[in-house]
Amino acid sequence: MRSRRSFLLSAGATTAGIFFSSSLARANSGYRIAQAGGPETPNIRLGFIPIVESAPLIIAKEKGFFAKHGMTGVEVLKQASWPAARDNVVIGSAGGGIDGGQWQMPMPHLIHAGIITNGNPVPMALLCQLNTQGNGIAIAGIHTGKGLGLDISEAADYIKSFPETNGRRFRAAHTFPNVNQDFWIRYWLAAGGVDPDKDIDLLAVPPAETVQGMRNGTMDAFSTGDPWPYRIVADEIGFMAALTHEIWPFHPEEYLAIRADWVEQNPRATQAILMAVMEAQQWCDDPANREELVRICSSRTYFNVPIDVLTPPYQGNYEMGDGKPAIQDFNAGPLYWEDGRGSVSYPYKSHDLWFLTESLRWGFHARSLPDLDTVRRLVDEVNREDLWREAAQALGVSNIPSQTSRGTERFFDGTVFDPQDPQAYLNSLKIKRI
Repeated sequence: MRSRRSFLLSAGATTAGIFFSSSLARANSGYRIAQAGGPETPNIRLGFIPIVESAPLIIAKEKGFFAKHGMTGVEVLKQASWPAARDNVVIGSAGGGIDGGQWQMPMPHLIHAGIITNGNPVPMALLCQLNTQGNGIAIAGIHTGKGLGLDISEAADYIKSFPETNGRRFRAAHTFPNVNQDFWIRYWLAAGGVDPDKDIDLLAVPPAETVQGMRNGTMDAFSTGDPWPYRIVADEIGFMAALTHEIWPFHPEEYLAIRADWVEQNPRATQAILMAVMEAQQWCDDPANREELVRICSSRTYFNVPIDVLTPPYQGNYEMGDGKPAIQDFNAGPLYWEDGRGSVSYPYKSHDLWFLTESLRWGFHARSLPDLDTVRRLVDEVNREDLWREAAQALGVSNIPSQTSRGTERFFDGTVFDPQDPQAYLNSLKIKRI
């Protein structure tokens, strides 16, 4: 008889087959991790992409927080790309891959449901949010003076008519389809009256290729994370239209998620990892530690960028270019533990709901995610905020949210997302596929 795990990995990801029962399902969500005996294993392989979102994992390793909680064999492994990270978590550490790590949203949900793994579900447990902010919309220098800022409503005709004067459509890029950076640039474009599916070419392109395209005039816009915004302006490749902090202040960004089978087999080790990451997040947010944070993350092992490139975003200093005033606000840069809305680390279910509601908006994965009821069930399957709470209580954290929703969210264009009524949000949007 095949094991349950092998069955899950071979089962097709139909809507009816997405959701399953396990000891990680809600039926057993009230269990408490035994404190005696230490972690079941000191070893885990966690993947990261060399951008500021990964800092808590790097710091937990380098400053000894993993070791402090008994996880002495943690490997924090650089991934070549988001597709590589996805493929590596599918094969798992036993096959030479990874057990989990840093993810754009809603990648954990899409992997869990088999939507981006060729129909083979790999159950995932989303454990905490790693950071907020630290992203922006970069524009190639050829568009200087054309009104491409936070609100592009006055420049919408310029973008739409681009083929008539340039022989090609306005071309924009992100690093992986149907996730964070795709959503940020789509929201920005649509809020200004530009349909990202009909009026421009929107592509998934590796960052280095995109930057080269901005240099040679074949790429016009790029949804990107720190430290790329600073480099684009400093190297005179282009300018910043907006920071995501301006689009949605204190928005959810990237997350820690681990294979559910690993979490199920190693509940104490899971709690140890969470406690270590929480301590690392607190360390990262201390302004007194930012200089050391930059030194560690900029090293060849991790980001491999000059210290002077990484320092400004960690100070909240952004040169925007194109005549825009510079932004100088520590709270506009990446934050890891607390922000203007409260906890950063806690994985609010309402934020998962927004990402998946945006998937509905743009018609992504329509067969597997046909409606809001399916979306809500998927959030409940993947989001393990209960494990975050247990770890936070064990660590003595004081700012534990009392609700799984952060409440109403407001975007720069006045649009409101109420987690109690996501359908009203969808109804209010002028540009959408549904």
